[in-house]
Amino acid sequence: MAVYLYIYLGVLAVSAVSLTGIFFLAFSPNFLKKITLLLVSLSTGALLGDSFLHLLPEAVAERPDSGLSLWFSLLIGIVFFFILEKIVHWRHCHIPTGAEHPHHLGPMNLIGDAFHNFFDGLIIAGSFLVSVPLGVTTLLAVLAHEVPQEISDFGVLLYAGYTRRRALLANFLTALAAFLGATVAILLGTKIAGFTDLIVPFTAGGFIYIATADLIPELKKETAPHKSLYQLLSIVFGILVMWLLKVFFI
Repeated sequence: MAVYLYIYLGVLAVSAVSLTGIFFLAFSPNFLKKITLLLVSLSTGALLGDSFLHLLPEAVAERPDSGLSLWFSLLIGIVFFFILEKIVHWRHCHIPTGAEHPHHLGPMNLIGDAFHNFFDGLIIAGSFLVSVPLGVTTLLAVLAHEVPQEISDFGVLLYAGYTRRRALLANFLTALAAFLGATVAILLGTKIAGFTDLIVPFTAGGFIYIATADLIPELKKETAPHKSLYQLLSIVFGILVMWLLKVFFI
């Protein structure tokens, strides 16, 4: 029962991040873009660090005789997130919306975000079902990624004509899909043998796809040497945090 409590508290924390967008409205668009890209860099490092330092080593340790099935699960995670983007036209973009950088209209963004949050809940719960330490590191990686994502989502809704109150409510309601994802993971974990063995490399595949296919291409658009250096340092810092958790705490 304690594990279930950790799962839903973690999902609640991720859902609460959907409310952070309103706190960034006071910043100028240019300053907000700088902050967001640094947060994206940090998120990239956290997602890659969690994948290669926590999720995949855990998967190998839990399934030492799995052969290729583990790596197929990893590949399925990568391909699945690619398909998800294609189906719901979800552009995992974190650059603030504006006339020079338009996004999809509000409803399409909300649909994509609901799918995104559902799988966040599935991934968090699946990791906690394997072990609480793995759940904690995965939760931290998701949280690092959610902050720039939610800033962008809030900007998309405002750009689409939503009022601040309506945008905040819509963003929060889509974030609640994470609870559904967590519940599905718990039900599957109790009824399907080997579910947790599959969800860990699947999660790693999803994180690797998001970091390399969505986040890094956005960072590459910035070519100024000093800004690129800040991004690199942020990526390294995100990886370093995951390494420190591995070595000293988890």
